[in-house]
Order: sequence, then structure tokens, then C-alpha cells
Amino acid sequence: MANETEVEGESSSTEGSPEADELTVTRMELAERTTDLQRLQAEFLNYKRRVDRDRDLLRENATYAALVPIIEVLDTIDRAREHAELDGGFKTVADQLERVVSSVGLTKFGTAGDAFDPTVHEALSHIGEDPDVTVTTCKVIAKAGYRIGSRVVRAAQVLVVDPASSEPADQPTD
Repeated sequence: MANETEVEGESSSTEGSPEADELTVTRMELAERTTDLQRLQAEFLNYKRRVDRDRDLLRENATYAALVPIIEVLDTIDRAREHAELDGGFKTVADQLERVVSSVGLTKFGTAGDAFDPTVHEALSHIGEDPDVTVTTCKVIAKAGYRIGSRVVRAAQVLVVDPASSEPADQPTD
């Protein structure tokens, strides 16, 4: 205890001394350096996040560019399936191609009966009204749509039907 009192006594008597000024300057410089270090660390973390985001975007764009031309091949396979059951080597190749593009994130969407959504469907034509539907609905899928993650690669090309109107079409309105 006596030592602490002596140390406290010394520091209070040396507050105006050059040593105290030097200590204050050193503490201020330490605070500045600490602030600089924190700023640099924050800049580095932001840089790292930006590089990771750019790397992911580059990967997604490369996948997109590689898969877009393959969509036409997948359309041809779909048309072949519509006309006859695939068999033999062609079926094996078609199944393998579909597995490969699915494994890299390309997913097919668009089925008859889906509610029409202009963000993922391209309406080629309205084909009338249907009393069985309550909203504009995809009745025929001309070409399936494809997406990678949430990014639409190609909108599904569809023929749509509207819900049946409640008022007769032949009566004039006032």
C-alpha cells in the first residue's frame, strides 16, 4: 500500500513534467494507430466480401453462359419424348445430359395448370376462357422455362386461358 501511495504521489507531482507530456502524446499516437488499424481491418473485410461476391457472380455468369446453348438440346429431347418413348443409347444420353445440367443448377419449370406469372412465363397466345380456372392459367406449355437459382434463363412459353367471365358477352353495357 505504501508503494501505491508513493507511485500515486509521484504521478501527481509529475503531471506538468515533460515525461507526462510524452506519455500523453504516446497515448494519443496509440489511439490514432488503433483507429487506423480498425479502419484498415474494416476495409479489408469489405474487400474480402466484395471479392467473394464477385467470384460467386462470375461463377454464376459462367454457368449461365455455358448452359444457355444447351437449353435448345433439352427442348429437342422434350419434343422427342412427346412423339415417342426414348429408348436405347439416345435415352441414356438424354438422361445423363439432364442429370448433368441439373447438378450444376439448371432447373426446368412450367407445367400445364400453373397460374400465369409474367415474370417467369411468356404468353404466346390467349386461347379463350375456361370455367375450371379462377385466375389466368397456363393451359399449354409450348417450351419449358429454365432457371439457375432464382435467375430465369428462359421464360416458359405458354398458351393461357382466362377464367370464365360472369357477365354474358353478347349483352351491351350501358
